[in-house]
Amino acid sequence: MSLRTLRAPWAELPDHLEDSTFDLVFCVGNSLGHAEGAAGRLTALAAMSRLLNPGGRLVLTSRNWELVRSAGSRVDVRDHLIRRNDRDAVVSYYWQIEQRWEQEHFLEIVVAQIEPDGAVRTCSERLSIWPYRYEDLVAQLRSVGLTVQSTTFDPESDGYLVVAGHGQARGAPEPVR
Repeated sequence: MSLRTLRAPWAELPDHLEDSTFDLVFCVGNSLGHAEGAAGRLTALAAMSRLLNPGGRLVLTSRNWELVRSAGSRVDVRDHLIRRNDRDAVVSYYWQIEQRWEQEHFLEIVVAQIEPDGAVRTCSERLSIWPYRYEDLVAQLRSVGLTVQSTTFDPESDGYLVVAGHGQARGAPEPVR
């Protein structure tokens, strides 16, 4: 069995792949929040929608950006060590939350690795984020021809999963309000 890989911006997916090619498209790991603003998010969702065959499904995971924004700019330090490859590290997140939803927000992830001799080595990565409301996501899915089939959205939960497809939702549960 061979496996073809492709690395391309969302906007270029239709240039590399045929329409109606996939039964299942995954957009996971909060990746949609990195699409640049509402226009970038709409471009990404439209490209993923075009790739789905008529019975196909889009599986999308997201942070609850309403909760992230409500907590404001802050530093979150994990309350326990993370162990990987026999090394311990402390992970911290610096959230730079802007006043308006449509502004670019930032998340800096800092990993402080504790070396065997007790020294601390740090590395970090700064990510751009354009958060969105759940209701805006649902509206944008609709605008590209996708209907929410199921969702785990809960205003009090940190993250959620949405399954969307072409056509009418069949008994899709209403999100918890």
